[in-house]
Amino acid sequence: MELFSRDEEYNYLPYDGCVHYYGRVVDSLVYYQELLDQIEWKNDEAFIFGKRIITKRKVAWYGDESYAYTYSKVTKQALLWTPALVALKNIAEEKCRNQFNSCLLNLYHSGEEGMAWHSDGEKELVKHGVIASMSIGADRKFSFKHKDTKEVISIVLQSGSLLTMKDQTQDHWLHRLPPTKKVIMPRINLTFRQMHS
Repeated sequence: MELFSRDEEYNYLPYDGCVHYYGRVVDSLVYYQELLDQIEWKNDEAFIFGKRIITKRKVAWYGDESYAYTYSKVTKQALLWTPALVALKNIAEEKCRNQFNSCLLNLYHSGEEGMAWHSDGEKELVKHGVIASMSIGADRKFSFKHKDTKEVISIVLQSGSLLTMKDQTQDHWLHRLPPTKKVIMPRINLTFRQMHS
């Protein structure tokens, strides 16, 4: 099966950051069911205005070691890589020529589950490092919004595709996965990251 990729040098952001979309880099059918079955999925939780919220969306956190990662005032301890995650990490590292030591996974059961506007600026992450986002399952729209100009840029992330965010992207842009009733299939998102060791 022929896998295709986009121009790796094209920056989807017009200024203040760098986003590359590589198109399809893996055969998602090879990994979809294995990730659903073997990842230790848990409902995500967050504290918003002092109230504990449990999401329908499920998450998992893996890495080279048991890194602690805190976001939305909740701390997670990384589990050690599974063979499938190592294989996908190797593909991401080869495509974007960077090393990753951790991966945050999200499981969206349908298009009605999404992610609100946010940026990944937690202190545990290497500042201005590369975050490589791999999509397995349903195609979904992914959007960026500039924090000052409010300009919005959207990309449809195909199953098996890879997108990277780097440099000053998290400083100046928010991103989100908008919910939609048009998508009924699940999507697994793997975000390979660089944590301070």
